Amino acid sequence: MRYFSFLLVFILLVSCSQVEKKTLFTTVELETLYTDSLSIRAIELMGNSLAFAANKGTFGSIDLATGKVRTNVQRQDSLIPEFRAVAHTATDFFMLSVANPALLYKTGAKGKMELVFKEEDDAVFYDAMTFWNDEEGIAVGDTMNGCMSIIITRDGGNTWIKLPCTNVPKEIEGEGAFAASNTNIAVVGDNAWIVTTKRILFSPDKGRTWEVQNTPIKSTEPTEGIYSIAFYDENLGVAIGGDYTDPERNTENKVITTDGGKTWTLMADGTLPNYRSCIQFVPGTEGQGIVALGFTGIAYSGDQGNSWNQLSDESFFTLRFQNDSIAYAAGRDRIVRLTFR
Repeated sequence: MRYFSFLLVFILLVSCSQVEKKTLFTTVELETLYTDSLSIRAIELMGNSLAFAANKGTFGSIDLATGKVRTNVQRQDSLIPEFRAVAHTATDFFMLSVANPALLYKTGAKGKMELVFKEEDDAVFYDAMTFWNDEEGIAVGDTMNGCMSIIITRDGGNTWIKLPCTNVPKEIEGEGAFAASNTNIAVVGDNAWIVTTKRILFSPDKGRTWEVQNTPIKSTEPTEGIYSIAFYDENLGVAIGGDYTDPERNTENKVITTDGGKTWTLMADGTLPNYRSCIQFVPGTEGQGIVALGFTGIAYSGDQGNSWNQLSDESFFTLRFQNDSIAYAAGRDRIVRLTFR
């Protein structure tokens, strides 16, 4: 019995040390993979490649094994779109432009991009896009005609339908979204959470019905509010933002939920992180590891957002994790590999 007790304690200690080693980072190393005079706000891991789209109509991919970069420029007649949202299924890559007209492309025949959705209106401005599965996807844009713009596909992205405002919560004054990092939407299972400048729109059934979730994030100025959201599972989620014109403010700009968004509470209020445009959970950390970044640098928490450390002052707009220590970040003029240690 004494031997069994000792063995059990030993196993628990080893297990705890392994979790601690995984979640407690102290440094991050940066390796530049691609440079160009672009603003890159949307990246997507697709197997062994990192796909991206940017302004100046530029899109492409990086082979993560060889480092080879392929780029192209998408034009629509005389227009050169600015892309800030991308997504993918098992077979296709999608990219969505901001401003008027909204242009949504998917992988077409012979490797060319095919236009599958177009919307023309002076108020058009799409911000983010993602997929629940290979058939069902969603994109969100700023308010038009009384509600946030939400388009959905149920056929693998071949056709997209805009939800009528009768199906979406009515807009509140000054409501919109920030096309800063393509992380305005989080999906887990059938659920979807969309962050606007003012609140969170939640759907439990892949966009068929919607309800409102409120947070204590400050959103009184047009430049402040929620910029990014991430969920580790159906219950644990985080959101972050602030005011990009007052980037040092670190109060009322980040929240956490443990009940799927029914209630949101401020985390680490008055401390790091200050303004950030993207937040993501570190995979394999049981929701303990979180990274937030923006042009104010890279901040990390290993204790589910209770305390944070600034790991780098390097500026980026967005990131995606490949595993529990490797991520990819994009920003002004570059895409880099981040190695957390």
